[in-house]
Amino acid sequence: MNELETKSWHEKLDQLVKEISTYIIGQEVVIRHMVAAIIAGGHVLLEDVPGTGKTTLALTLAKGLGLDFKRLQCTPDLLPADVVGTFVYHPEEKEFAFRSGPIFTQLLLVDEINRAVPRMQSALLEAMQEGKVTIEGQTMPLPAPFIVLATANPIESHGVFPLPEAQLDRFLVQLQMGYLSEEREQEMIRRIRLEQNAAICTIFQPDEVLAVKEMVKKIEVSADVLEYIVRLDRSTRYNDRILVGASPRAILSHTSYAQALALLDGRSFVIPDDVKEAFYPVMNHRLIYRQDYRLEGEAEAKKVLLDELISNVSVPVEQVGV
Repeated sequence: MNELETKSWHEKLDQLVKEISTYIIGQEVVIRHMVAAIIAGGHVLLEDVPGTGKTTLALTLAKGLGLDFKRLQCTPDLLPADVVGTFVYHPEEKEFAFRSGPIFTQLLLVDEINRAVPRMQSALLEAMQEGKVTIEGQTMPLPAPFIVLATANPIESHGVFPLPEAQLDRFLVQLQMGYLSEEREQEMIRRIRLEQNAAICTIFQPDEVLAVKEMVKKIEVSADVLEYIVRLDRSTRYNDRILVGASPRAILSHTSYAQALALLDGRSFVIPDDVKEAFYPVMNHRLIYRQDYRLEGEAEAKKVLLDELISNVSVPVEQVGV
């Protein structure tokens, strides 16, 4: 692989992460993982309590990537036609014309996706997996790139519909933003309320987003690292606290995400540390835990289990390029 090309994309991606981090205080790790998910060709589920900046992050990311952006606020009365669009009859022309829904965009923010009924949630499946929608028998391609950033409030219990496993599996990663430290919250107030921020710079263009996605596919995964990925992911299938472990699709997602993290760090090859870093955000929402463990089921308890799985799988000693 051309090392100069790798370095060029790394510098541009690093500029993007730094630019967004200027406006989204204290979320450098989340921003890094969101950018990695996008260049890996995946969708992102942000699960956190209200007010942590999820919507602002999505808007800022769209601006930095130079992508067309639309926001969909989910409610229980939302219908699939409200998302994908519908055909409307025009009496003057005596014909039906298609009126597109908000899904026809490059970066779609699906706010509070767990407030939408299952029928509406399923309308996103084909779009997220295939990059197209079918309306009254007609298949229509979505703009490229097509990225879904969905938010969910994990503490709500009324008027919500938990995402089924098939829907969760369409998200490459699940991330949590969390609260800021006291110092970072003071910095946030100063920057947002007491100072005048300049407009965020656009670092990428849509064709460059497509190009960097192709670049990620070229990041080398050695035989040893590939074996490590498969062994680590398969270990989730044989743990007595996990009911359903990693699927073949999850293993593919883990590999592509590790490739994206490698490029973000300026490498043309994947190392075990990329695999470890990718493991938690890729696997956390895909694994189905046994009922007795789900009772403990706090995020921290799940992380402890995933860390335990990582520690139990031997790491390859030699890597490409070392």
